[in-house]
Amino acid sequence: MRAAYFDVFCGASGEMILGALVGAGVPVTALQGVIDRLSLPGDIRIEARQASRRGLSGTLVTVRSDGTRRLGGLSEVMALLDRADLEGRTRERARGVLQRLAEAESSARGVPAESLPSGDFSDPAAIAEIVGSVIGLRLLGAEHVACSPLPVPVGVGDLAPSPTPATMALLEGVPIYGVDVHGKTLTAVGAALLTSLATEFGPCPSIRLERAAYGVGHEEFDDVPNLLRLLVGELGVSRAHVCAERLWILEANLDDMNPEWFGPLSQMLLSEGALDVWLTPIQMKKGRPGTLLSVLAMSENVPELRARIFAETTTLGVREWEVARWPLPRRMETVQTPFGEIRVKLAEYAPGQWKASPEHEDCLRAARAAGVSVREVYQRALAAALELV
Repeated sequence: MRAAYFDVFCGASGEMILGALVGAGVPVTALQGVIDRLSLPGDIRIEARQASRRGLSGTLVTVRSDGTRRLGGLSEVMALLDRADLEGRTRERARGVLQRLAEAESSARGVPAESLPSGDFSDPAAIAEIVGSVIGLRLLGAEHVACSPLPVPVGVGDLAPSPTPATMALLEGVPIYGVDVHGKTLTAVGAALLTSLATEFGPCPSIRLERAAYGVGHEEFDDVPNLLRLLVGELGVSRAHVCAERLWILEANLDDMNPEWFGPLSQMLLSEGALDVWLTPIQMKKGRPGTLLSVLAMSENVPELRARIFAETTTLGVREWEVARWPLPRRMETVQTPFGEIRVKLAEYAPGQWKASPEHEDCLRAARAAGVSVREVYQRALAAALELV
């Protein structure tokens, strides 16, 4: 599995991330072709050239805009992405970055994200940087993205806090450390990209290094080269089989709902995109028994699932938070048993170490037909599956 590791020792911006990706081999023409398909207002051009900072060379990318208007609110930005000729996964990742950027600006201004008239999230150049970065990682074949802890200047620059309040909102939950650099090092767009696309923060994971590339920042600092380093390579054997994906959990406490409604509700949520739904008995205020409804979902399905929970339950509020899930790659095999064919899921959890899970419905069908216990069919299927690996 190919991994991309962003080593942020000075700072990062959307253009620096693009510069690192271009330096790692992503063609500028490919990025420009995608940007052209977005139908952004005005003429957006991506230019790249070699440049150096304090004796170190890298790729300086400039996203040029003719200065035309920004888009309107968040709904107009999302509608533009929905119309764009983009691959589905690329669209959803770009939407996620822009949503987080809008929510950070919302937090800084004290205005709901849907009510913001404009911001970085509606700047055509910023949209181009975000979509281009998502595309660039896909063109590199990076299935796993990791990032170092992020450096944050301490103090005030240009009579305003640095980084900006919106940038700091994006860094919540991410490891940071202070640096003595005077100037704008980490931009809101750079922070939104790194904190949205990276699934782990810390030291560089074990990789077989293929390429190191540097994105050059437009500013020059006295004490540190304004560069962003990108390392690309294959994950080590011990980790190549698994990577994290970012999901969301929605929860609601319910103590005044007809229990007959829970079954249909769970089926509705699963049919509308929930990855899992579970119910937990809890004790609520005044000693009343209640039920905790939990829903696991991808980010793009959260709004619809939240609306369904409000419509189908008695709750007056829903809690949400982002989680990391580490799914094992799995494949389906069909094994022969004395009771017929049984489908089995196989997953490698460590090099050469496998686990198997026979499909319950197949075991139940075969057990009924043969007049034996489900346990006996399950055990025969499990033994046959482990022989395959």
